[in-house]
Amino acid sequence: MKQQWLIDLRNELDLTQEQVATKAGISRVYYNMIESGLRSPSVKAAKGISRALHIKWPIFFEDQRFGSKHSQQPSIPE
Repeated sequence: MKQQWLIDLRNELDLTQEQVATKAGISRVYYNMIESGLRSPSVKAAKGISRALHIKWPIFFEDQRFGSKHSQQPSIPE
């Protein structure tokens, strides 16, 4: 299932997939698979992506769709 909340957040921050992936320390292909819903992120990847997008990393694991609770404003990771 496509993770539209993740795509929307990245676009709001005016970042490319490549930029997020680089900041997160993962490949663009892996990041694309996460956005596309083909892969779930590892904890390490979730933490990296959260730093890049200024969100808390547990959001990726809150439920099976790892994003349905994103209706709240992004927050800076702890």
